[in-house]
Amino acid sequence: MKFLLVFDFDHTIIDENSDTWIVKCAPERKLPNGLRNSYQPGHWTEYMGRVFLYLGDNGVKEDEMKRTMTTIPFTAGMIDLLGFIGENKELFDCIIVSDSNTVFIDWILKAADFHKVFDEVFTNPAAFSSTGYLTVQHFHAHHCAKCPENLCKRKVLKEFLDKQLERGVSYTQIVYIGDGGNDLCPVMFLKKNDVAMPRQGYTLEKRISQLAQSLSPVQCSVLVWSSAIDIMSYLKLLIKE
Repeated sequence: MKFLLVFDFDHTIIDENSDTWIVKCAPERKLPNGLRNSYQPGHWTEYMGRVFLYLGDNGVKEDEMKRTMTTIPFTAGMIDLLGFIGENKELFDCIIVSDSNTVFIDWILKAADFHKVFDEVFTNPAAFSSTGYLTVQHFHAHHCAKCPENLCKRKVLKEFLDKQLERGVSYTQIVYIGDGGNDLCPVMFLKKNDVAMPRQGYTLEKRISQLAQSLSPVQCSVLVWSSAIDIMSYLKLLIKE
């Protein structure tokens, strides 16, 4: 009996968007209009590449970025929830699927000593170049028309489950915890016994309820959360069963 917990990162584990938080490092803590307006829908990773280039050009170094990123607050109750999962790792496998990047997530989890809670992190690969600039790449290529071109979370989840099955690991239930529009695709992949936990008032919750109104509801159960304590209460019930 093992459960799989799938977490988004921005606005789910942390209470902010890590990609927009990094702008605090920019001169006057803002980006020039031309750069800000250069974002095109579905091409966020390329946009962040330009932001990192701008920061590098303005002499923003790795240690300053790291200091800034580790000040992001966790979502209410999340520290308790991650502590609880850490104490019950024999029951929970736990992964992150995020459109952030490896450097930011690594910094934040390690600073709070939560990196051991997660078995794997699936996100856009990032690294500092020899000249000290942060660079970011697409996580993978896919053919899903619903998702941004750098990441389809359904594909990530499906490949992870397939790999686990090859190792002889299957899950009693998948619990998917997220907030954004790009979390809908993996939620639609979940089965009847699984649970989607969208954050209250965020895009994912709205999208799921729109589907229900158009009479094409998701297959899985839906439990809305506003504090991570709500998630922990549900997991405690799961363990008791």
